Amino acid sequence: MGVNRRDFLKITGLGTLAGVGGKAAADLVFKGQVEAQEARPNEGALVGKRWAMVVDTKKCIEKIGKDGCKDCTIACHATHNVPDLGNPKDEIKWIWQDAFEHVCPNQHHPFVSESLHGKPFLALCNHCDNPPCVRVCPTKATFRRDDGIILMDFHRCIGCRFCMAGCPYGSRSFNWRDPRPFVQNQRDDYPTRMRGVVEKCNFCAERLAEGKQPACVEACKVKALIFGDLEDPHSHVREALHEHYSLRRKPELGTKPQIYYLV
Repeated sequence: MGVNRRDFLKITGLGTLAGVGGKAAADLVFKGQVEAQEARPNEGALVGKRWAMVVDTKKCIEKIGKDGCKDCTIACHATHNVPDLGNPKDEIKWIWQDAFEHVCPNQHHPFVSESLHGKPFLALCNHCDNPPCVRVCPTKATFRRDDGIILMDFHRCIGCRFCMAGCPYGSRSFNWRDPRPFVQNQRDDYPTRMRGVVEKCNFCAERLAEGKQPACVEACKVKALIFGDLEDPHSHVREALHEHYSLRRKPELGTKPQIYYLV
């Protein structure tokens, strides 16, 4: 019977544990593996077949123009211990604002509506249906869940930055410095990262597991962000997309991004 590399490492690791810490240590490992396999979503968890987000650009632009609103960014970064390094070179960003021409470069033309030209658009990970970042990651540190969310396993990340090269949207950030000293009001319910690790928006997967909406959606006072199951014909995202024309970033690349901009 053949043994693959992963099983071989498990066997040798357990052998080492048994030799150093005895049977009790090995039993703890087995117990953890069994518990992980038997884990089930919380009763109140939000469950969807294909999560997506809709950005109502009219509402968003109006709010930003009125008071420079950054409520969604502040909420997201506070929730996920995103550091404030104080300079653009080392900036870590999960959700941010950029000009329409930069967010949707191939959608821009001389006849574009003046209401969009030069206006701020929100940008974040697009949680693509065909994610190039997942394909190029050599350690599977970045992976796609069955519900379409693209996640990062910070412990598996080796800092090769292949995923950053593969992502055509600039939605990933690399920790060139240890970010932990720059995290303000650090939270204990979300892990901090270390130098040499890539990170990005995770659609608040940890909040969905608790039955909560993403932090950015919850923080938006004008309801410009809509989050829901794209496979549910009665969901708010489906209703919004049915009633309004929408754009997606660089659709010609075939990545099938799941962030939709109502225009």
